[in-house]
Amino acid sequence: MTDTKDLPEGDVVAILLEQHQRIEDLLDEVGTSEGDERQQLFEELRALLAVHETAEEMVLRPVTIDVAGKDVADARNDEEREANKVLKTLEAVDAAGDDFLTTFEELRAAVLAHAKAEETEEFPAILAGCDEDQRRGMGTLLRAAEKVAPTRAHPIAAGSPVRQAALGPMASVVDRTRDAISAALS
Repeated sequence: MTDTKDLPEGDVVAILLEQHQRIEDLLDEVGTSEGDERQQLFEELRALLAVHETAEEMVLRPVTIDVAGKDVADARNDEEREANKVLKTLEAVDAAGDDFLTTFEELRAAVLAHAKAEETEEFPAILAGCDEDQRRGMGTLLRAAEKVAPTRAHPIAAGSPVRQAALGPMASVVDRTRDAISAALS
């Protein structure tokens, strides 16, 4: 895995690696917490995963097709689509219950395997096939996509940059409204 300190500020791979670390930390924290704390940490994880994956699909995957091949991009999108289904299931389960942890471990394993595949197959190809300016530009686009990305799982759009672009903005408005209302009620 590439060390983020070796990459320029704003580099898309550096941004994604930092997010992977935060996602891994949250996976650990959710798995070891209980009750309301677990629910709160899961909601943070859910939002980060939804935003992260949407932005990857919209910004990174089209470039991945060019530098690593369609098979690599399709495999990552398929993994995201499957993880999104599990994430959607978890949204409907009480985070304090045993059922949650069983399904959560399935999500955890899938997310970690997906991140490893990105870090070993996709990111090296991006680093080799794109210069620093291109990667910084992609980083800027990624940050912009994250600002308008949905914060909840939407399996129908997951894994498809075209569906993300078409459905994502509407889903984002609905998700962010739900998040604001939930925060106000807490």
